[in-house]
Amino acid sequence: MKKEQFKKTLSVFLTFLKIGAFTFGGGYAMIALIENEFISKKKWLTEDEFLDIVAIAESTPGPVAINSATFIGYKVGSFFGALAATVAVCIPSFLVIYIISLFLDRFLSFELVSFAFKGIQVCVLYLIFTAGIGMLKKIQKTAFNCAILAVVFSAMVLFTLFAVKFSTVYYILICGVFGVAVYALKTFKKKGAEK
Repeated sequence: MKKEQFKKTLSVFLTFLKIGAFTFGGGYAMIALIENEFISKKKWLTEDEFLDIVAIAESTPGPVAINSATFIGYKVGSFFGALAATVAVCIPSFLVIYIISLFLDRFLSFELVSFAFKGIQVCVLYLIFTAGIGMLKKIQKTAFNCAILAVVFSAMVLFTLFAVKFSTVYYILICGVFGVAVYALKTFKKKGAEK
């Protein structure tokens, strides 16, 4: 491994270690921090690349935080970058859960811990909300994107109000199919126009 690649891999490792250690609420809460570190501070990713990475991380099996870390690590430092980022984002959670599991009954009985988690829940909600709003601002405002957003948002609200169980996986798959269909239709029209 070359010296420059080693430095980037180490930087990716330390950055994801920090993000994993100080983010509560899982991958969605991490998105805003990942965006801040890799787009705003380090400038290793463009906003479009980041949106693509989040979309891929969400639509592939596994936790979004680990998938995002793996993709970003690979983009920045190839295989070793992906390995370093994936391990780094997992270590803090693993250690915290392991330590808590040793003392779970005593840990949960503390009233102070209960209140701390209630406060953390509000912060997590805010982190997820700001990450979503940030992504919404950056997405291209095409008719297709706006239509998909409106339909999915309406469906989610209606299904929630009427207690209809519909997995978020289906939203992702259906939107992916529509995206491929629109792409295929545009390609077909473009080839037809060229003839």
